[in-house]
Amino acid sequence: MNCIAHRGFADAYPENTRTALRQAIGAGADGVEVDVRRCGSGEPVVIHDETVDRVTDRAGAVAALTRAKLADCSVLGTGEGVPTLQEVCELLPADVRLHLELKEVGVAADAAALAAEYTFDLLVSSFDPDALRAAAGGADVPLAYLFGSERQLPGVSRFRDGPDAALRTAQELGCAALNPHWRHCDAAFVDRAHDAGLAVNAWTIRSQEAAEAVAAAGVDGLIADDPRFCSVGSSE
Repeated sequence: MNCIAHRGFADAYPENTRTALRQAIGAGADGVEVDVRRCGSGEPVVIHDETVDRVTDRAGAVAALTRAKLADCSVLGTGEGVPTLQEVCELLPADVRLHLELKEVGVAADAAALAAEYTFDLLVSSFDPDALRAAAGGADVPLAYLFGSERQLPGVSRFRDGPDAALRTAQELGCAALNPHWRHCDAAFVDRAHDAGLAVNAWTIRSQEAAEAVAAAGVDGLIADDPRFCSVGSSE
């Protein structure tokens, strides 16, 4: 089972930074997960939120800020700016898989095509089926459909798909993987996904209890916020 560093192990290192990714790789992650959206000057950049307010010393919408302005930000006190996707791709070794989460439809084709140029394995994921369709139109890349339900994330309507609907969506999109909220990952559901030819990567693992539960269910990968869980989730 693979251990995937969520935003570069966001509970241990400054999320979505080059420092975090280097540390995650050094900690033994089999893959790293990052978020990508388009900035104001057009480049795909690696940041989770629509604005820089939470994670930098600046304020404003990512879509309104140029690459140069984002580079001048300090992410979570590191002195590092918001990285471009290209900068992230350039530091990954060939044996670490990039899990690329598309945060918006408009960046999907360009981001997938850029990442596909590198030698590492790639898995492009999104909660938005339209983003996955756009990514597939930009490059021949494996896709993963992300989902969770209102039960796990109250008030977050975009995570509305339950397991049955998500499984159908993943099959319709021709996905290689299905990435459910970890509480959906009982053995019966994981078996159904495997029978449909889908790998299963559970998110977001923030406790030993969750890591052990998804391992027992037979998932293929866990998307974790801390490298401590690699002892449960790393591949042998």
